[in-house]
Amino acid sequence: MKERYVVDTNVLIAASAGDLQDPKDIDATPQDQSLRLKILDWLKEFSASLSHLVLDDAWKIYKEYRNKLTDQDFGIRVIIHKLSTSAIDNVSIEYDANGHGCLPDTLAPTIHDREDRKMVAACLAALVTHGVCVIAFAGDSDWIGWEEALHQNGVELDPIIEDWVRRKYDEKQKNKNRRA
Repeated sequence: MKERYVVDTNVLIAASAGDLQDPKDIDATPQDQSLRLKILDWLKEFSASLSHLVLDDAWKIYKEYRNKLTDQDFGIRVIIHKLSTSAIDNVSIEYDANGHGCLPDTLAPTIHDREDRKMVAACLAALVTHGVCVIAFAGDSDWIGWEEALHQNGVELDPIIEDWVRRKYDEKQKNKNRRA
């Protein structure tokens, strides 16, 4: 585990879906229970570690988590644990008029998912304010497409189910090329 992480919402959702103690059926990617369990194991390790969670001081990342999950879901219980153990690093980021995280010109054209911009902006702010920060993600292959540009800007990624997400990204690119 690294010192601090921005955790993409898909990690919390997939881990919660993989938690057999969770009574409700959660729509999550990936569908494969063995992959969900791998994500759940990562989140359990993160929860038990001394690693900090990075959140923006406007709490928009937290609000996104809460929009998708409830107190009963494992992902939110991990966030509550990090909050209650003071293992949160808040960072200041700017938001545009539409409420999306502002990014430097070197990244803005690349990060097309407006909701993920706050995650990237929080990581960039944490790098400046606190040092090492990594973005952990699971079922969202867009991060693979952004990997090179993110690395050029000092952002490290932790693809929890790397083989699966890279295959998914490659399939997406093949399908895109067929339609073109």
